[in-house]
Amino acid sequence: MAFAALFPGQGSQTVGMLADFEDNCPEIQATFTEASDALGYDLWTLCQNGPAEQLSLTEITQPLLLTAGVALYRAWTTGGGASASFMAGHSLGEYTALTAAGSLPLADAVRLVRSRGQFMQEAVPKGVGAMAAVIGLDDAIIESVCAEVASETGLVIEAVNYNAPGQLVIAGHAEAIDASLPRLKEAGAKRALPLPVSAPFHCALMKPAAERLQEELNAIAVQAPSIPVIQNVSIAPETDVQVIRKQLIAQTFSPVRWTQTVRGFTELGVQVAAEFGPGAVLCGLAKRIQTDAQHFPLGKHELFSQALQEING
Repeated sequence: MAFAALFPGQGSQTVGMLADFEDNCPEIQATFTEASDALGYDLWTLCQNGPAEQLSLTEITQPLLLTAGVALYRAWTTGGGASASFMAGHSLGEYTALTAAGSLPLADAVRLVRSRGQFMQEAVPKGVGAMAAVIGLDDAIIESVCAEVASETGLVIEAVNYNAPGQLVIAGHAEAIDASLPRLKEAGAKRALPLPVSAPFHCALMKPAAERLQEELNAIAVQAPSIPVIQNVSIAPETDVQVIRKQLIAQTFSPVRWTQTVRGFTELGVQVAAEFGPGAVLCGLAKRIQTDAQHFPLGKHELFSQALQEING
C-alpha cells in the first residue's frame, strides 16, 4: 500500500498549534529547538503565545509551518509510523516535504523560507497586488476571464492555485482582480471574493522574488530526497537535485496544481495520505479530489495516535 505524506502551505497556523504534543513527543520539541537556534528566536514560544497577527507575517509563517511539518513527520517515523512512499506539499509545503525527505537541512530550510517570505512580500508594494478565491466555476472559464482582463488592462492576472474541482485562486494586480470579480460572478461563479493576503503569490509579479531566492538557494547544499517529492511545477515525483533546484525557483511565480497532484496519487497507487501540519485543509481538498482514498489529519495528538494505529494496522 503506497502512503503519501502531505504538507500544507500558509494559512494553517494558529496560536497554540501542536500544544498537545509537547508532553508526548520529544521529537516535536527537539525539532523546534533546532529551528529556533537557526532563526535566532524561540519559535515554539511564539507559536504557543502569539499574537496571531505576528504568526500571520509571512516571514514567520513560512519557517513556522515548515518546522511543524518536519517535526510531525519525525515524530511519526520515530513512533513507528509507515515511511511515506511519496511526499507532496502545497506551495510552502513543497519545501517542508523536501526537508522531511532529507533534501534540505532543517537549519538551512527555515532560513531559506524566511527569506522566501520576505522576498515575496517585498516583490510588490502593499496594495498593488491581490488574490481572490473563485468557487463553483470551471477552470477554463476562469482562465478565459483572466486572459480577457489581462489583455484589456495590460496588467497581470492569472489562475494560481488549482486547489480542488470548483475551487481556484487567482492573483495579480489588484486593479485587474477587482475588474475580474463581477465578470466571474456573471459567468456563473457561486462566489468570487478577495482574500486577506499580503502579496499576490504564485503569479508573474513574484519573478523579482524568485531572482533573489535563487541567490539564497545557490548557497545551500541540496541532496537527492530519500523519498520522491511530487513538485508543484512538474506535478511529478522528482529526485534529481538540479531539477528540484530549478523548480523551487519556478514555483515562486507558477501555479500550484494541487488538483492534478492529488489525482496523480491514484496512478502512483496511493490510497492513504496523511497531512503533516496543524490543520486539515489538504485532507479536506483531497477528499473532494480522490474520493476513494483515506485521508488522515495529524494536527492533534489524538488524531495522530489514531492514524498511527489505523495506517500501521
